[in-house]
Amino acid sequence: MDLDDDACYRAFCMRDARLDGRIFGAVRTTGIYCRPICPARTPKRENISFYPSAAAAQGAGYRPCLRCRPETSPDLGAWNGTSNTVTRALAMIEQGAMDGGDVEALADRLGVGERQLRRLFRQHLGASPVAVAQTRRVLLAKQLIHETRLPMAEVALASGFGSVRRFNETFQQLFGRPPSALRRTGGAEATAGEGATLKLPYRAPYDWPAMVAFLSGRAIPGVEVVSARRYARTLSVGGARGVVIVEPGAGDWLKVTLRFPKVQVWPAVIARVRRVFDLAADPALIGAHLSEDPDLAPMVAARPGLRAPGAWDGFELAVRAVLGQQITVTAARNLAGKITASHGELIQDEAAQALGLSRLFPTPERLATLDVETLGMPRARGRALVSLAQAAAADPDLFGPSRSLEEAVARLRALPGIGEWTAQYIAMRALREPDAFPHADIGLMRALEDADGVRPTPAELLTRAERWRPWRAYAASHLWAFDPAYAPAPGDARVAA
Repeated sequence: MDLDDDACYRAFCMRDARLDGRIFGAVRTTGIYCRPICPARTPKRENISFYPSAAAAQGAGYRPCLRCRPETSPDLGAWNGTSNTVTRALAMIEQGAMDGGDVEALADRLGVGERQLRRLFRQHLGASPVAVAQTRRVLLAKQLIHETRLPMAEVALASGFGSVRRFNETFQQLFGRPPSALRRTGGAEATAGEGATLKLPYRAPYDWPAMVAFLSGRAIPGVEVVSARRYARTLSVGGARGVVIVEPGAGDWLKVTLRFPKVQVWPAVIARVRRVFDLAADPALIGAHLSEDPDLAPMVAARPGLRAPGAWDGFELAVRAVLGQQITVTAARNLAGKITASHGELIQDEAAQALGLSRLFPTPERLATLDVETLGMPRARGRALVSLAQAAAADPDLFGPSRSLEEAVARLRALPGIGEWTAQYIAMRALREPDAFPHADIGLMRALEDADGVRPTPAELLTRAERWRPWRAYAASHLWAFDPAYAPAPGDARVAA
C-alpha cells in the first residue's frame, strides 16, 4: 500500500493514537520498529521509514521495540475492509493455517493462485503470508514473555513455534539475545495448568455493556457464566479442554485468562477470543461509513463502540440457531442447556467448578447419534439438528472460512434446517463476515419503522442496505440495539428464517 511518509512522520511527532496499529515506524539508526505512540524520542525524519504492518517492518530486518511493544497494538491494518481475500487469509493464519501448511495450500483454500495471494499481501500488508505468520508467532511469544511467568519452553509451544530450538534461534537472530533475557520481572515460574493472563488490545471505544448483555442473554447453563464484569466459559479446541475468562481491562484492552494445560492450542483460543469480542474492528472507520445514512447516524452516535459479537464455534452456533427457530432466545438457551446437561462432557477443573462451569458443549459426533424422539422438540427440528451434527462430524471444516460471503451462504443453506436468515446469521457470527445481513429479520425491519408504523419489507430492506456495504453486519447490530423490545438479540425466533 502507499503511505504518505510526511503524514506518517507527523503522526509519530504527535503520538497520534488514531494510527496505532495502522502504521509502524522503523528507525534505521537503531534497527527497531515502533508504534506511533512510542514514548521514545522521535527520530529525525531522514532516519525513519514507515510500514503498513508489523510483518512488513520485521520482514525488512527490524526488530520490535521493547518500550512501546508492537505486540500490544490494536490488531488492525489498512487492509481492513479493502480486501476480502486478505481478511480471510489473515483469519486462517490466526487459526493456524500456516503452522503445518504452506502458501500454496492457503491460496487453494481461498480459491486464488499462490502468486495472486502473495501480490495481495504485498499490496495491503507489505509482507508475504509466511512473514505475517512468523511475525504473529514472534509477537505472541514476546507478549507471553512479558505478561506471564510461563517457562520458556512453554512460551515457545504456546506461541506456535514448532520447537524450542527454532524459538531460541529466532529470538537470538532478531534481538541478539536469548528470549529469557527479555523477561525483566522476577518471581517463580508458573505452569500452563495454573492459567495465564494476557492483555488483548482493541480500538476504542468499546461498548462492553452491550457485548456482555448480548452474551448473557444466550449463556448456556454449565457452559457459560456471565456477569457485568466477567465472561467465562468452557471450551474444547484441538482436543484440549479448558476454560477462558474475559474481563474489561483498565485501559483499551480486555483481560483474558486462559486455563488450558495444552499450551499448543493457546494461539487458537486467543484467536477465538478476538473473534467473539470483535477486537479487530475499527469503530471510527465503520461508524463514519454507516453515519452517512441519516437513520443510522443517531444510532451510531448513541453507541459508537458497538461491536458485532462473534461465535466460539460454528457448529455450536448453528445448533443454537436451529434450536431457536420459532421460540424465544430464553427458551432456546434453556433447551441448549438441557441438551448440554444430558450430552455434554463433564470438565474436571476446580477453578471452573468454582465459577459455576461444569460441562463442554456437546460435540457433533455425540449429537449425531441421538434419537430424535428423546430431544424434547418438534420432530422436524430434531431431525434437522441430528442431520446437522452428522454433516459437521463428517466435515470438520464445514464452518470454516469460505472464498466469499455468497459461497458461505450457499454452502450453509445446503445444510438441513438452515434457511437464508440462519445462514446469514451464522456467516455474521461464526465466519465473521462483516457484510452478512439477515434482511428478513423482524427486528431489523421494526427498527426502521416510519412515523406511520410502516416497516420496510425484506426486499426493501435488502435494497436499502446496499449503501451500508461492506459493513452491513454492524448496521444490523445497531438496528438490533436500537429496538428495546428486541435487544439485545439477533437470533430471536421472531424472524422469517
